[in-house]
Amino acid sequence: MKPEQNSHNTIVTILGSGTCVPSLKRSSCSVLVESAGCKFLLDAGAGTMRRLLHTGTEVFDISYLFFSHFHPDHIGELVPFIFANKYPDGTHRKKPLTLIGGKGFQDFFYQLEGVFGEWIRLPSELFSIVELNGCNFDQRFLAPFTIGSLPVNHRPESVAIRITDPNGKSLVYSGDTDFSENLITLASNSHLLICESSFPDQLKVPGHLTPSLAGEIASRANVSTLMLTHFYPECDHEDIEKQCRKTYKGPLILAEDLMVLGLE
Repeated sequence: MKPEQNSHNTIVTILGSGTCVPSLKRSSCSVLVESAGCKFLLDAGAGTMRRLLHTGTEVFDISYLFFSHFHPDHIGELVPFIFANKYPDGTHRKKPLTLIGGKGFQDFFYQLEGVFGEWIRLPSELFSIVELNGCNFDQRFLAPFTIGSLPVNHRPESVAIRITDPNGKSLVYSGDTDFSENLITLASNSHLLICESSFPDQLKVPGHLTPSLAGEIASRANVSTLMLTHFYPECDHEDIEKQCRKTYKGPLILAEDLMVLGLE
């Protein structure tokens, strides 16, 4: 059951808890954040728009669309998302859409425009791009929210994001990353850390976390609740919670598509 939303809480819905591997169980990465009458979309891999419809959300309802990096399982529905805003006559979007990404994001989008042209162009009064600096702590005020970000260890453009709502409650979304001191800094004392945990401990690969490493980050950051996500199929055959408990003893959630929770 979806928690009742009012002006005093933030609702988080996992739209995609999977990866690039096709799955009937898990769509590619995406998280919907609803707070103070505003809707954020964090990453938009394959299946995102269909999952949005399951939540009763249309593309026109999204105000901020954040991309942690440029891998297709995180950014694959960017072009279809914008194209959908033009159907049937481009008049459905009434509120501005802001795209947010790491270093090089504007150039990345301009290259997409070179391919798709007018099909991904929206009126300038309804569309803008924010590029995070990708070097030092980057804090922006998108009233009534505070947005913080730091680069993490995956791709040159990779950034994690922290959203603090009007009531001072913070969630952090890691995107893809290997072990990262920056992620510990960004997630410090946050209420929810949504953290990638791609492979079981014994199958660690460069650029990604495992359950025990994600747990170590959460413990050092003193987060209130840790949610693990971005599960490759190898995780389905392991006790991910047990592995995480080697390093983290606090409240723990294993993400599933369309899972909903309130930020407390």
